[in-house]
Amino acid sequence: MAEDGLRLDGLFSGLALILNGESSKENSSKTHLVSSCDEIGYQSVERTLEYVFGLPNRSIGPVSGLVDGNLVRGILKNEFSKLHANSNVLDGDGYRDGICIYGSGCRPDTVGLDEISIRGDIRIIKPPLLVESLAMFSSARANASVWKGKWMYEVILETAGIQQIGWATVSCPFTDHKGVGDSEDSYAFDGRRVRKWNRDAESYGQTWVVGDVIGCCIDLDCNEISFYRNGVSLGLAFNGIRKMGVGCGYYPAVSLSQGERCELNFGGRPFKFPIEGYHPLQAPPSLNSFATQLLRCLSRLLGLHSVEQAKHSSVEKLRLKRFVSPNEIFYPVSHGICEELFSVLGADVWSIEYVAWGPFLSFMVEVFGLQAPHDYSGLDRVLDVFLEFNRSHLLFEHIINALACGCKTAPLVLKECPCSGSYPYLALACHILRRQELMVLWWKSPDFEYHFEGFLSRKDPNKNDLECMMPSVWWPGSCEDVSYESSMLLTTTALSEAVNKIEEKHMDLCRLVIQFIPPVTPPQLPGSVFRTFLQNLLLKNRGADRNLPPPGVSSNSVLVSLYTVILHFLSEGFGMGEICGWLKGSENGCDVGFLHRGGHRSFPVGLFLRNDPHRNDNTRLGGSFSHLSKSHPADDQEAEDIRWEEGCMDDEETRVTHLSIRKPCCCSSYDEDFTRTSKYPIRYTAKGSRAHCTSMPERSSHVTTECSAGSLSDDIADKPSSSYQSESDFSYCPVQHRSFIPREGVMSSATLREEELLDVLLLLYHIGLAPNFKQASYYMNLQLQSIANLEETDKKIREGPCFEQLKHLKEARNVHREEVIDSVRQCAWFRISLSSRWKQRGMYATCMWTVQLLLVLSKVDLLFTYVPEYYLEALVDCFHVLRKCDPPFVPSSIFIKQGLASFMTFVVTHFNDPRISSADLRDLLLQSISVLVQYKEYLAAFESNEAVKQRMPKALLSAFDNRSWIPVTNILLRLCKGSGFGSSKHGESSSSSSIIFQRLLGQTCISDETLFSAFLNRLFNTLSWTMTEFSVSVREMQEKYQVLEFQQKKCSVIYDLSCNLARVLEFCTHEIPQAFLSGADTNLRRLTELIVFILNHITSAEDTEFFDLSLRRHGQSLEKVNRGMVLAPLVGIILNLINASEQMECREHNDVVSIFASMGCLDSFNCRFQYLLDYNWAGSFRGNDYLGKLAQLENFLNLILLRSQSQENKILGGETDVNDDICCICYSSEADARFAPCSHRSCYGCITRHLLNCHRCFFCNATVLDVVRISDKAD
Repeated sequence: MAEDGLRLDGLFSGLALILNGESSKENSSKTHLVSSCDEIGYQSVERTLEYVFGLPNRSIGPVSGLVDGNLVRGILKNEFSKLHANSNVLDGDGYRDGICIYGSGCRPDTVGLDEISIRGDIRIIKPPLLVESLAMFSSARANASVWKGKWMYEVILETAGIQQIGWATVSCPFTDHKGVGDSEDSYAFDGRRVRKWNRDAESYGQTWVVGDVIGCCIDLDCNEISFYRNGVSLGLAFNGIRKMGVGCGYYPAVSLSQGERCELNFGGRPFKFPIEGYHPLQAPPSLNSFATQLLRCLSRLLGLHSVEQAKHSSVEKLRLKRFVSPNEIFYPVSHGICEELFSVLGADVWSIEYVAWGPFLSFMVEVFGLQAPHDYSGLDRVLDVFLEFNRSHLLFEHIINALACGCKTAPLVLKECPCSGSYPYLALACHILRRQELMVLWWKSPDFEYHFEGFLSRKDPNKNDLECMMPSVWWPGSCEDVSYESSMLLTTTALSEAVNKIEEKHMDLCRLVIQFIPPVTPPQLPGSVFRTFLQNLLLKNRGADRNLPPPGVSSNSVLVSLYTVILHFLSEGFGMGEICGWLKGSENGCDVGFLHRGGHRSFPVGLFLRNDPHRNDNTRLGGSFSHLSKSHPADDQEAEDIRWEEGCMDDEETRVTHLSIRKPCCCSSYDEDFTRTSKYPIRYTAKGSRAHCTSMPERSSHVTTECSAGSLSDDIADKPSSSYQSESDFSYCPVQHRSFIPREGVMSSATLREEELLDVLLLLYHIGLAPNFKQASYYMNLQLQSIANLEETDKKIREGPCFEQLKHLKEARNVHREEVIDSVRQCAWFRISLSSRWKQRGMYATCMWTVQLLLVLSKVDLLFTYVPEYYLEALVDCFHVLRKCDPPFVPSSIFIKQGLASFMTFVVTHFNDPRISSADLRDLLLQSISVLVQYKEYLAAFESNEAVKQRMPKALLSAFDNRSWIPVTNILLRLCKGSGFGSSKHGESSSSSSIIFQRLLGQTCISDETLFSAFLNRLFNTLSWTMTEFSVSVREMQEKYQVLEFQQKKCSVIYDLSCNLARVLEFCTHEIPQAFLSGADTNLRRLTELIVFILNHITSAEDTEFFDLSLRRHGQSLEKVNRGMVLAPLVGIILNLINASEQMECREHNDVVSIFASMGCLDSFNCRFQYLLDYNWAGSFRGNDYLGKLAQLENFLNLILLRSQSQENKILGGETDVNDDICCICYSSEADARFAPCSHRSCYGCITRHLLNCHRCFFCNATVLDVVRISDKAD
């Protein structure tokens, strides 16, 4: 605000000052005012009042009495009113020419939406103009048109989806598919698609985000339209727009897709970012200028008080005589100013909102201060004065609304850090709401929850904002300026401090709401208001995790902020000891965060069993709540809490708790070791799986990005799982240190419990944090890929290509460099906003608490089925976020051992649990195992967990079905990694596999023949299917003689899967050879047929070069992808059978040579086997160890050829008689079995093989009840 009057040595010339020591000589009870100046020019109280009211010198006559309300009112009504008599016509009506406002609402000059123009379903969900589209596409115009001059309006984005905002004439047709900008004489901007629209779309502007303020400006003098984002021009959008006549000009217009929300401001409130030269469509109220002048007077009065308190050294040098203390005149003057202000506002209640959002908000911010330290005492003096007037309540209601809106729209600005973004508004709101009167006023407001969400909002930056916030970017290995490293470190540190200060104020505000006791009957406990807010927020956000969320869900930043607050309360403590007496659950040590308390733990299972509106829509592990409540009612257990001892589900030898000597990772100090890692933006991101980037929608991004080819399971028919784990495996069994206790009373049930906050925390993570971490994971992978592309391009440039190639390479390098810079900025922002050290600590403790709760509940069938699905999804996603976080939370070697061993137990125990109705959730657990076993440290944790070793082998074999065979194959392949033929070339040795699980898998297969037989049957079928799919895809590309990227990717993935399946089959022949060599020869025949089948497909390709090309993805070399990947396990299978046959010479076993010799054409068979012998195996081995194995294979081939020749000679020589009892299926064995009851005959081997997949006779399709062997005697 402009300051009037002269200044002397930094002090206002009208100030009557106090000399030290004089105050004791005068009677302070009644201070007399001197009305004249003495001979040396001392200023009197009249001059002070003239300064306060901004009046000319000596315009106030001598004051003979005390300064009181009558004197102030007289000055305001006489001198002050005369000076500002014409302020209400400051703007005048000159610039209003060129606009026409059609009547709407209670006031004729109010600009709003023209209801007649609405197409679709646009509703005003909050006055004055917060609108939302409930139809697929809705459009509307305002009730004002302009035809000359320069005009603007603002749009505050509540969502950041598809919206077209701009200007349109009345002739622009609105339909269900077309809106603003889709026809002639209509112009729009859409920041989601970054396009401008005038019949056709063109690139324009920047991507917008929630909280952006879009200024829509039209200059009808120059016939131009332009748009501004947060006050920054996006450039000229349209020029040469058509001139319009009087009364038929351009209307403000918007088109919104379904669920989109925005707030329109045509001038009913002061603009957030006014553009010079452009006028609002709705004129400001006439008394706004007069109210502004009054508030300036009050500001100058406060300045006098501040100067007196400062006791500046220059005060003593002036030797001014004391006429009056500013403290003595503050109350009457401020009271008179406020009385006059409310008097003029009372005459025009429509102006209160504008004054509150404009001059009054600016006045409050100026008094309080934008930066710390804030002037709390000055603001308190203002509040004391204003709250004496009942009419101030409406003013403060608007102030709270304005502050909440400011939190939504305030961007982080680097030069303002750390007090940037929403911090100034939050700090001011927190101090205001410490007044009980104002807190009650806010709570009684119908928009209490809407404002609360506004305070919790935090505006996220777009790409352009990040460029301004982080002007210098550096990453390890970059060729950028060396100074960029320190510059980026300073930048990220400043931004981190700014985010921390905002989060601290969010916590302060939530503490105020938690402590607030509403004035209602019957009385409520502290926390009741906060609990109601949480319940309504969750009710409002039902379905927020869907691909297409329903209209009205909260902004993501609100969910993230609330999650952060609750996480801090549960992990670090509430930080307010006065509430610990009533906070349920804090009696066991209020100084320790709930998540870090050891010993006894409890959880109110009634949270799962009650039919709460905000919870019953959440799907449970056992299905929908409505279904469970009918099929498995649980009302009798609603009044119980379940209790257990921390760590009771872990092995005693490896148990780690908060009370044990060895503490969990979340309570151990690793900051000193890892502080240096945060210095580098991506130093540790390379520690992971670089090549695995396939994602699976709607699942944990940190699991699915490391599980490639998962989508291929969708290509297989969805058949029932042949799981061999029965429900009895998961039934109730006693848990040590677990008990149920009755709930305490009605009062305690109404108390806010920390367990309830944990429940809310997990749901907020699921719908709010998980999408953000998924996006962060995407940018981490993009960063790694972009850096690799940049390094590869630099390498090619250094090789010195020709001029034309060099030109293209430099262009590509610029593109890759921009991708790297953008992804580094994005990763840095996610690290700043999501992954601070204390948050990682809290997330780790949350994982520990949740997994132990789930393990305890899993022992009670009824309770486990009622657990919401988001518990499990949040647990898995949070675990993998911590595992992959950058910088790392703790070393991977202790990440699981010191606190999360229970996670291993849970995923292994329940990935095949039939009580979990969602197959996607079971897949999520299985994929977690598939990811973890790829890392040596985590595999060691599996091997040291007794529960895992006991259950995983059987569970894996039973889970190998039509849906889960891909992750199961990956797991089995990792467990037997390096043990097959030709698998040790690239450092894969048996030491990198799991000898323990290989032994356990072998024992399981031997002990449970039924399970292994079913697994082997599915393995044969799946490998046959993948090789068929691969062969068909290659043939399709050969016919068209082109390799499309999609087809090439499909071929490569299917080929990889076939190789993996072949490796698993090789492992089976090595560990359980008796399954093929003992008993019926069905398995051996199927294995032999499969080997020949694969060899036929691999070796019969007409175009070898084309075949190899179809296997390799972009960037892969022939050394890594070749035919040897599938040929090697086939050789391994044959050698395993040969070795096992030699060891079983003393026992009866199936003849491997005879089975192979019966496989058809001798010449073709010889050719395929010769291909195996002639293949260049040197590239798959270290040294010459493979030569002996090839010699063994060659001897085996010779035996087969001799046996085949012998059989042919017998046939040619007539030594074999035609037998009518020969099997008509295989024509190689006697029909020694028949189906019952149909009595059709075939050989026992063919019948057994057929019944593995079908239980009907293959002759008459009758249902088979039994198989009867036909003995020689009976025959």
